[in-house]
Amino acid sequence: MSDNRRRVMVTGIGLMTAIGQGAAQTWEALLEGRSGIGPLRAYDPAPLRTGIGAEIPDFQPTEWASRRTLRMLCRGDQLALAGATLALRDAGLDGEKDLGHRAGLFLGSNKEMPRMDELIAQLQAIRAEDGTPDLHKLGQEASSVVAPLFFVEGLQPAAGFHISEKYGIRGANAYFAGTADSGAMAVGRAMRTVRRGEADIVVAGGYDDATGWWAMSKMDGLGVLTTRPELGDAAFRPFDRDRSGSVFGEGAALLVLEEREHALARGAHCYAEVTGFGAGNDCVRPPSPQARARGLTRAIGRALTDADGYFPDGSYIAAHGCATVQGDASETIALHDALGTSAKAAQISSVKPQTGHLVGGAGALNAAVAALALDSGIIPATRNLDNPAAECDLDFVPLTPRDTRPDSALALARGLEGQAVAVALRRVS
Repeated sequence: MSDNRRRVMVTGIGLMTAIGQGAAQTWEALLEGRSGIGPLRAYDPAPLRTGIGAEIPDFQPTEWASRRTLRMLCRGDQLALAGATLALRDAGLDGEKDLGHRAGLFLGSNKEMPRMDELIAQLQAIRAEDGTPDLHKLGQEASSVVAPLFFVEGLQPAAGFHISEKYGIRGANAYFAGTADSGAMAVGRAMRTVRRGEADIVVAGGYDDATGWWAMSKMDGLGVLTTRPELGDAAFRPFDRDRSGSVFGEGAALLVLEEREHALARGAHCYAEVTGFGAGNDCVRPPSPQARARGLTRAIGRALTDADGYFPDGSYIAAHGCATVQGDASETIALHDALGTSAKAAQISSVKPQTGHLVGGAGALNAAVAALALDSGIIPATRNLDNPAAECDLDFVPLTPRDTRPDSALALARGLEGQAVAVALRRVS
């Protein structure tokens, strides 16, 4: 790596998942093999073909924001605020109320709309006698039908305002819309922002309320979710010959990225160094991926070039591992294409069978998992990988974690419409 560019460290990790609140709790559950997947309980999932997911059972929004603030936050935004608080707390910065213009915020999510529950109930008031909507009546009574904060709550980057307000983050910022790629893109762009000297500290990552009714009803018919919900927490089977699709989970994964000298000066713990970032696109009609995952191949290649090509044998890869037949097969091919003979020597796993697929938060979760693996020296396993598929012919670390102290890692993410992101990390020596 060039000695004259600023180095970027992970100094805080905030995880809010179905298996834990906080990095330590989630990491412990991952290594113990626990899964948060089960029947959906927040609503009746009977109309859905896939009625299971990884919901956070004891999330208390009032622990993270005032009731006044919560009036303007969807559940995904609430999870983002909790994740940011946990990340800054882990970094020893949550006591700061004015991080200032040298602090930035980069977020990614799949948010599409505000909470619809109250609006649906209120819209009953504009029904005509024959049951059809009376738009003339809506025009007359809209102020009482649509809550004043409905559109504010629905803004895609709403969480960015509330996190910034809480901690006085006044520097570089951006919001990325997408699926798994969005949170990983936020981490990669945040790394570049610190490296280029635009900020000393950046909070970055992704979040999603992917188990909610609206997200589930949209994705349930696209062919990306498991067709075997009766298997419960065994339904999510990345790289297994019996894989049948993903299981969604809600949650947030946010990281504090910090310039190395700034971190050392205040005595911060450095989990890992972020050394590279790359992106690519399959450029095919969704939701099927391109057969060789050319977008992911390019993303990996660019990330490793950015990291000066450092990827020794035994390195860890936090795989996308979405458990669709085409998705896992094409991801495996991309790893062969991008890494050559080094692909066989890599240790690869997906934690999604335990946390669920966090959609907008999935890529950022992989970055967090990669940093935790480098810090602890332990590689988490791929749960439910009982019978590796013939076409998935790499070392996907089935069933049991490994204490192998890898020196470097890649965190991968693939979006629903072909976007791909790779983030490279290195162990702190």
